[in-house]
Amino acid sequence: MPTLTELARTRTDLGPEDVAWLQLLLADWQVIADLSFADLVLWLPDRDGSGYWAAAQMRPTTGPTAYVDDLVGAFVAKGRRPLIDSAHEHGRVAREGDPEWRDDIPVRVEAIPVRREGRILGIIARNTNLLGVRTPSRLELAYLQTATDLTQMIAGGYFPFPGQRSDHADSPRVGDGFLRIDAVGRVTYASPNALSVYRRLGLTTDLTGLDLAETTRALVPAARRPEEEEVSAVLGGRVPRDTEIGSDTVLILRTIPLRPTGAHIGALVLLRDVTDLRRRDRELVTKDATIREIHHRVKNNLQTVAALLRLQARRIDVPEGRQALEEAVRRVGSIAIVHETLSQAFDEFVDFDDVADRLRLMVAEVSASGTFPGRVVSHREGSFGTLTAELATPLAMVLNEILQNAVQHGFGGGAGTIAVRAQRRDGRLLVSIDDDGCGLPAGFDVRASTSLGLSIVRTLVESELDGRLEMGVGDAGGTRVTVDLPL
Repeated sequence: MPTLTELARTRTDLGPEDVAWLQLLLADWQVIADLSFADLVLWLPDRDGSGYWAAAQMRPTTGPTAYVDDLVGAFVAKGRRPLIDSAHEHGRVAREGDPEWRDDIPVRVEAIPVRREGRILGIIARNTNLLGVRTPSRLELAYLQTATDLTQMIAGGYFPFPGQRSDHADSPRVGDGFLRIDAVGRVTYASPNALSVYRRLGLTTDLTGLDLAETTRALVPAARRPEEEEVSAVLGGRVPRDTEIGSDTVLILRTIPLRPTGAHIGALVLLRDVTDLRRRDRELVTKDATIREIHHRVKNNLQTVAALLRLQARRIDVPEGRQALEEAVRRVGSIAIVHETLSQAFDEFVDFDDVADRLRLMVAEVSASGTFPGRVVSHREGSFGTLTAELATPLAMVLNEILQNAVQHGFGGGAGTIAVRAQRRDGRLLVSIDDDGCGLPAGFDVRASTSLGLSIVRTLVESELDGRLEMGVGDAGGTRVTVDLPL
């Protein structure tokens, strides 16, 4: 299904600023569809004038749809839809007397020109399924009148408002709560849902006839609402903006000024009770902070363990025992690095490039502390990307062991270079570690090796990570270790 941008670029003469205007309109037209109880279809004129392309479609949540099928990408030749032709030619809203019949459903159609800076960019067809129409209530009449005002604003080029979008997750919708206020900010109609929301704030009377800004000030303490200027501007209906107020009960209010002929006549105010959402947000923030604190404490505990092992190693006179404890210190340190990274993140994901680079530097420091300072140099090519904590911890241990093996056994006390390469491909992570050292001994078999480090690597890669491990000759004549893991 083509997007609005693709259709505009390939089929019309609309420029980037025109498309941006239409995208602002589409961000708001769910409100218009719900207020109209009608399907909306945006038709864009073909660049050669032969017809119109359906660029977007919106169904109402307040009534039955008039279209079962999606129309986006469809083409209608000029002359097939006289109302669209008329609205495009004359720049005015076009209505018909008799309904159209589609699949045995009577549909009332209106065509609304979309104007920007005096130019007609496209036509919105408003299609109402008449089978769902009944004697309108006060609520429905208020909806339809507001929808009419908004469509006149679209035809006059007064809507949408530049820079104002309402398609974020928390933005109130028509069914959440609907208020209509006049030019001085007094409520002329409040839906039952809107009245219920204000009841939760503490209102004991009807909203109709009250000044919305003053009423809200009286119900919400000053510390729990925006600054006075914003309250007056938004709740007075003058500024198209969202605002959030409340403490025990939290509301989001969204104001759309109404200017069907250019002059301000009042505003549509949508409101939503987001008390439960904000409570869950606070719980999530607390939970995230607790998890980060746990990772921080685990990291501290691991560093304490490493420090104790390091102290113990200094007291051992047997070289083999000291070396074993030093290797244990490095293994514990590699796990601590992952937990330190997790303690600074806001989720259970790790930027493993940072972990890999820290492990490389740690191994380089170990080599520099030996008899030949600065003899081993390492670098990374490619990116590991973001990994889950479950994958990052064992992979960090694997990388640490392979780097340590290269330093201890690959260079024989001489200088050397290690290259760590990472690549994501077809849902897998491919990692290779190359050194230019002395290479593997003749007849070497990784599965028959009795080395503790290689045993750890093989177990982690094949059993815990469900991957594949290979060791062979590298391009530089040294050793290449390849790890292939599913993501």
